[in-house]
Order: sequence, then C-alpha cells, then structure tokens
Amino acid sequence: MIAKFADGIPFYRQEKILARDGIELSRQTMSGWVIHLNPTFEPLMNAIRRHIIQGRVVYIDETPLQVMNEPNRENSQKSYMWVYRGGPPDQPVISFQYSPNRSGEIPVNYLFRGEKPPRKNQFYSVTDGYSGYNELSKQIEVIGRAGCWAHVRRKFVDATHGRKVTTVHHQIVKLIGKLYAIESKARREKMDTDQRHQLRQEKSTIVLEKIKVWLDKCQPKVLPNSLLGKAIQYANNQWLTLTTFLQDGEIEIDNNIAENAIRPFVVGRKGWLFSGSPAGAEASATMYTLIESAKANGLEPWKYLNYLFEYFPLARSEEEINALLPFNLKTEDLNRE
Repeated sequence: MIAKFADGIPFYRQEKILARDGIELSRQTMSGWVIHLNPTFEPLMNAIRRHIIQGRVVYIDETPLQVMNEPNRENSQKSYMWVYRGGPPDQPVISFQYSPNRSGEIPVNYLFRGEKPPRKNQFYSVTDGYSGYNELSKQIEVIGRAGCWAHVRRKFVDATHGRKVTTVHHQIVKLIGKLYAIESKARREKMDTDQRHQLRQEKSTIVLEKIKVWLDKCQPKVLPNSLLGKAIQYANNQWLTLTTFLQDGEIEIDNNIAENAIRPFVVGRKGWLFSGSPAGAEASATMYTLIESAKANGLEPWKYLNYLFEYFPLARSEEEINALLPFNLKTEDLNRE
C-alpha cells in the first residue's frame, strides 16, 4: 500500500518486483486487499471528514480520474478525485473523495451531509475559479469563498511569454508579486493570524487597489480573446473572491495547499492510469486520505498504517477512533514495540 499510494509504484510493477524475489503475489490480490479494507476504515474516514470543518478554512481541489466499469457510464468518461484540506491549523487533515462527476453539490454533500457548519462565525472555502464551487455559498449561507491568486498569476505569466519586460503584461505580474512579498514577510517573521490580518490591511489593500485600477484601465484596450485579455477577464470575474483573504489572517492567498495535497495522487495516476472499478477508486481515496493526513502531521506513513492495523480493530467508541487520528499521535507513539 505504501509502495503504491505513497511511492507511486502501481500494483502491476510491484507484482514483477516481488516475482524477482520468488514471491507470487498478483496485482488482483493486492487490489482486493485494499478494497476489502475500505469499509473497515469508514468510521475513521467519517471522523476525518467531521474534523475538516472544525477549522475556519477548507481548501478544495479536484482532478480528473478514469474509472472502469462505472454503472451506466462509458469507460472513457471522466470521473473525479476531490481533495479537501482543513481542520484547525495545528491539526490538519487531508481527505480524498471519488465522484463520477464534477457537480458543485459534491463538496456540499461531502462536507456537511445536509448539516450546517458547527459555528456561528464565518467559514471559508479556498478554491480555483470553477463556478461549481459557488454551490457551497448558495446552500450553506455562512460560507465565504476565497479565490486563488496563484491561478490568476499563472494566466498573466502565460501572457508575458515573448513580450519585453517593459510591456504592460509584465506590470501586472510585478504587482501580484508585491502581494506575495507581503505574504512572505508574514511567514518570515512568523506572524500569527491577527498580525497577518493587520499587515494585509496596511499593505495588501494598497496593492489590490493598484491591481484593480490596472485591470480596469487595460481591459478596454486589449483584445478579449488574447492571453492577456482572457487573464484580465478571469481576474475581474473573480475579483470579489480574490479579495476575501483580507477578511481573515487564517486564509491563504492562494489554493496551493490543496494543489500540493492532490499532487501525490496526480503523480501516482501517471503510473497506474485508471481505477479498475468504483470500489477501487473509493479504496484509493481512503488510502490517500490516511497517508497524506499522516504526512501533514509529521508522521511516517508506513509506521502510521502499521499502527492503525494493530490498534484500529480494538477501537469501539467514537473517542477511541478519534484517538487514532494522526494529529492525536506523535512519532514516539508509532515507535512503540
């Protein structure tokens, strides 16, 4: 499991590696083991899901996935793997979810199961510009949506290719760079959320005003279908969400946290290409959830899985299950004989 879901080695390659050592273990058997484990860990997956919305911010992303033998669907149709990173800053968890579609109701139903966030204050989601994420704000009224400046910056960087540094294309990239310089200062000086909020109020608002003036000035002068024109339109369409990070120092300026969380899955997908069944896709989501949540809390994944396999069968109550969540364990716990 670690070899596939942490190291990116598909089962068919592991089958060949093991065969060189005289071990006969088929990919079907290994896949069957993982699928068999999936329902066993459902209580732990539910505990992780509930913990995600205990923080004030959740980061969400999704990526295509090809799944074979889905009911009433062609094998060539796209399915998706969603990723959610949330929880209090000192207790992060990362959860993966397989879905046959990209509907905006998927994150709503996954995170809240028809319930509202357990708080009175604002709860934020950080996402890219995909319109489906608007469903969170529509259906759960206390959710504020924050946009991703990394996506905006990439579009403008693409527009600079082949352009001289003196052109307007580079001006906006430099302005966005000033926003990131402010964020770097906050990290470098190890500011808490209140200090970062104050810094943004003093510095970032000024830069944002300059960016908006630049956007409004240049949009009428640029061809709408050019790379620069599309980048400007994207930024203007997302402007309200792109300024949400000013409201709370806990919100990151971009969605790189979610993109980094989903990257191990993307790397693994290059090796195994597709899931053989919906059950296999769901089992993969469980394994990536356990492994990436362990890594997010500084635990070695192989040791964490070994610990779970030993102690999870003994967990009966909700309290005992919660005690096995990665942020409730330390490295020395996993090293016990």
